[in-house]
Amino acid sequence: MSEFEPIGDTKAQWGEGPIWWDGKFLWVDIEGHLVIEFDAVTGSETIANVGERVGTVVPRASGGLVIAGDSGFHFLDLTTGATQAITDPESDLPDNRFNDGKCDPAGRFWAGTMHLSKPRQPVGAMWRLDADHSVHRMFDDVTVSNGLVWNRAADTMFYIDSPTDEVVAFDFDLTTGAISGKRTVVDTAGFPGTPDGMAIDEDDNLWVAMCHGGRVMCFDSSNGKTLEILESPTLEVTAPAFGGDDLSDLYVTTGQSDKTVGDDLAGRTIVKQPGVKGVPAFAFAG
Repeated sequence: MSEFEPIGDTKAQWGEGPIWWDGKFLWVDIEGHLVIEFDAVTGSETIANVGERVGTVVPRASGGLVIAGDSGFHFLDLTTGATQAITDPESDLPDNRFNDGKCDPAGRFWAGTMHLSKPRQPVGAMWRLDADHSVHRMFDDVTVSNGLVWNRAADTMFYIDSPTDEVVAFDFDLTTGAISGKRTVVDTAGFPGTPDGMAIDEDDNLWVAMCHGGRVMCFDSSNGKTLEILESPTLEVTAPAFGGDDLSDLYVTTGQSDKTVGDDLAGRTIVKQPGVKGVPAFAFAG
């Protein structure tokens, strides 16, 4: 497919958190409180309402899913919609919620928080949930925690705090999960929109959804240069993820806003083949 096409029937209020796992495509509708699973073979959807804003979803290696939302980390049985609380590291901050997150190559679940007020305040944090269900604050001063990926060598973590208009990198220790050496690798300040969700391809190039900018941009992670720009048919692109049997499809979640009134594609998940392949996602090991 040379152009973006919509999938499924769900029109999210604010789609996010896309991930391909075991032949299925998963994502969330943050404001709709939904976790959605799309079967690319049958075209069917399985949907669970989790009763609160949910920022991201990841698979669990032993079966089922893990989500992070208004009240912390939870296990989710998508078939029944039942959730089981794991931990809420910011229970003392009722105006914060979890936003984007992913599992690292060792199966630890990283997810960041954000404040609900506008303008946003840098009172969020990045948290790491380990396989033993212990939770660790990795860094503070987060405003709107978003894109998160690891390179193929598993020695570098890339991260986006949206209002900074940049992608930063950390040295990453796969054994311990420790990070260090924060530095800027991509500056997006000169482009339309705000950096949001992020995916990485098999060449370690970064694919960044430019929210409010109607495009997904590909950057060379080694030098920050722009490699490609994919124009979206709808404005509020939120997060990309590679999927399909050979990971050659790029799925992009989108949202609705006062700027998308009358846009039938706003809130739909769209997909196209960009001519490159992604890398497999990782499941929570706990």
